Amino acid sequence: MSQTANKTLPFPSFFDTNKVGELYYSRDAEVAAIASAYAKANGITPAFEDKNKVALFVIDGQVGFCWPGASLFVPGAVEDVTRICEFIYRNLNKISEMHFSLDTHKAFQIFHPSFWIDNATGEAPGPFTLISAQDIKDGKYTPALYPHECLAYCEELEKTGKYVLCVWPYHTMLGSIGHALLPALFEAAMFHAIARKKQTKFETKGMHPLTENYSVLSPEVKNVKGQVVGQFNTRFFKALMENDRVYICGQASSHCVKTTIEDLLREIMAVDPDLVKKVYILEDCMSPVPAVTDADGNVLVDFPAMATQALADFKAAGMNVVLSTESVVL
Repeated sequence: MSQTANKTLPFPSFFDTNKVGELYYSRDAEVAAIASAYAKANGITPAFEDKNKVALFVIDGQVGFCWPGASLFVPGAVEDVTRICEFIYRNLNKISEMHFSLDTHKAFQIFHPSFWIDNATGEAPGPFTLISAQDIKDGKYTPALYPHECLAYCEELEKTGKYVLCVWPYHTMLGSIGHALLPALFEAAMFHAIARKKQTKFETKGMHPLTENYSVLSPEVKNVKGQVVGQFNTRFFKALMENDRVYICGQASSHCVKTTIEDLLREIMAVDPDLVKKVYILEDCMSPVPAVTDADGNVLVDFPAMATQALADFKAAGMNVVLSTESVVL
């Protein structure tokens, strides 16, 4: 562990909390130069010298979810990213490695409008339309592609009892600016990499057209009509659990964060229940997708309530639910 393990560190000079929600070209060379000088001035040692390994795992801290102008902006995400950045800078000397997941999509995927036809209008359904297996059987919605697989997918998804298929706005498209980390968050990652001499790690998810992939560890459905569309990411699970402590945060608490931690917990219980003590959830660094309502304002799906219940379940299972402002004591 760094010699400055218990020292309160200052924020770097380039970090401005008022600009966290803005889009700009990341200042890589400037950030790297400041990080090198900062490490020398504050006695920051390389991460490989840490006796206690601490990982920070940020789920989908991307422009597509965290920038106010994005199609799938999660209300509260800018404030969450601000707290994540502050957590990184405040605990730079304690965070050994950083992992970032990247939700990664193309135009034709089962949860995008392009995949469906609303037979009442002949057009693609609007964002946040819920499509059930029965809707397909009744002819309310017709798949534009893979008709048999789409019905089978919805049936398998509903068997899990977690979600009904939701049509999302196009988001985090591969090659688009929406796919990138929010610039302020990327700069925090860059700063950590240079100061601690530790490569930042990225994990992509969500490319298969026939399944949703909220969890970083596995898709919502793994097999569609005999076709394997995904499997549990054992490699990444092991990479996280090799650390003595794993802090988890990101977007959204009702979806990608929730399902990832559910998968993590399920595997922990199967492998070694004691590992649950390693997990620390930063509850003030994540926000839920707003509830889906009908035209009359009736709640169809209460995503915030699902997120709140999940957090309570994780805590009951033995995971640590903490605030980003709490001291990281090792």
